[in-house]
Formats: sequence, structure tokens, C-alpha cells
Amino acid sequence: MPVGAVIEFSNITKTFGNVTAVDNLSFTVEPGRVTGFLGPNGAGKTTTLRMLLGLVAPTSGTATIDGIRYRDLPRPLQTVGAALEAASFHPGRSARNHLAVYAIAAGLPSARIDAVLHTVGLGAHGAQRVGGFSLGMRQRLGLAFTLLGDPGVLVLDEPINGLDPEGIKWIRGFLRTMADEGRTVLVSSHLLSEVQQSVDDVIIIADGALVHRGTLSSLETEAAPRILVDSPDRTALEAALSQAGIEFSTGRTGLFAAAPDPALIGHIAFSAGVELSALHRERKGLEEAFLALVNGHANGNGGESR
Repeated sequence: MPVGAVIEFSNITKTFGNVTAVDNLSFTVEPGRVTGFLGPNGAGKTTTLRMLLGLVAPTSGTATIDGIRYRDLPRPLQTVGAALEAASFHPGRSARNHLAVYAIAAGLPSARIDAVLHTVGLGAHGAQRVGGFSLGMRQRLGLAFTLLGDPGVLVLDEPINGLDPEGIKWIRGFLRTMADEGRTVLVSSHLLSEVQQSVDDVIIIADGALVHRGTLSSLETEAAPRILVDSPDRTALEAALSQAGIEFSTGRTGLFAAAPDPALIGHIAFSAGVELSALHRERKGLEEAFLALVNGHANGNGGESR
């Protein structure tokens, strides 16, 4: 059983000239869990992951795996499996031959090749040329590479990007299985909806800075409820709410009132003699909460939510 390791980013910053791509970022990623590393395109996710893997030198701060920088790991491929970009494959090589190049270079047993192909569902396609692979199959082959050394840590950058629904469903299950085996799984995405069915924890950044970290359920608290209310006489309802000092916005299905309890809205409508056709608490979706966090930071109103 592979043993995961704690990934730790400590006050890590990266500047390119006058541009700050990553700004004093600190968070940890725990073993046995899937951590979603989220943020809009250009937020600094890939730069952060590249610093973790020693591909980019941080301007300041540290990124370590089990307290060790990647470049100092004695057996990096057996410790970390990483896929940062869409993998490039020689179209004339078979899937098995592609993996064999890396296995030989790392001194890994050839048995690992068929083992990882089987794990990612390509066991029957090992002899097939990669040039004939679909996007989903290429994505699986890239994941097979990350598993060659049977590492305890997986770092995956946008693995779901561009996949069809079947491929998305498979990768979600793959991430969950890897974490359940005790591995540390860090997966980036610019869309929460792509990974929310798989992740345990979320790290959200915007403009290179941390805006939220915690469990997925902690993000759910950001999806504050609102009261949906409607009436056959919406004009009268709007007047009643305005007279009571209740702020509201107009939506396609009714009015969204800023009130803590539907009972309060019901009482206001009853007192004003306004008939209601709808009255219930509605919770914003997680994706809305995610967008509110990153957009709030971009507008200068954000801050770290711990």
C-alpha cells in the first residue's frame, strides 16, 4: 500500500519581472484525501505546481513533500507522480513502449508497465499505437505514467479538461480510489463543478493569492441561503418588501429576498394582504460560491477564508 506524504507550501512567492504570479501562498495537502486546487485561468495554479516540482524556482518561500524539496528527493518518480500538461506522445509508439522508456530510465521493473496500464483501463490497448488513441485514452496513458513508480503523492494539473462525460466520470472515480489507497492527491482545475464530486478539501486562489482553504463542506457555508418568494401580484409584493425595509433582487422565478427566515417574508406578505405563490429557502450552488470568492478578490473585496 503506497504511503502518502504531506505537501506543504510555505509563504511561497513567484514574480516574473513586475508581475507577481504567486503571492505569499501557504497551505498543506494531507494524505488519504483528494485536494482540489482551484482558481480561474491565470490564477497561478500551474506556476505553483511547477515550483513544487522544481521546474520553476520560487522568488521566496518553500514548497516541500514530506519536508523535502522535490530536487532533493532520493527517488522522485517513486515518491511523486505528476502530470502538469497534456502529455505528448510519439504517435508511432505503442502505449507499452511509451511507458517502457520511462521505466527503464528510472530503473523500474517492467512488470509495472502492464500493472499501470491495467489500473487506468488500458490493459487491452498496450500494443496499440498512441496515434490512434482518443483524447480520453491519452489522458489515461498520462495517468499511467504518473503511477509507474507507485508513488504516494499524485499532482495533476487540469486532468479533466477537455474530456467527455464518460472520461470525467472515470477520472473522478480514479481520484477517489487513489486517495482511498492512502495517497496524497492534489488536482487543479479552473472549474469547481469538474471536481466537486471527488474532492475532500479545496484550496482556492485568485491572482496568485489564497482566498479560501478548508473542507468542501466549509465552502458550502459560503453558499449562503436566500429566500425565494413570488406572488401573482409581484408589484404588490415588491411594495410590501420595500416598505418593510427588505432588500431583494428580481429573478426569472421570483424575488430573492435578503432575509434570514422565510417566515419573516411570509408574515410581511400576510400583513400586506399579498397572496404568495412561492416561498422557500434557496441555497446558492457551490459553483456560485466559488465564483463569488474569486470575483470578490478580483474586485478588491476578497480575503482569505480559513
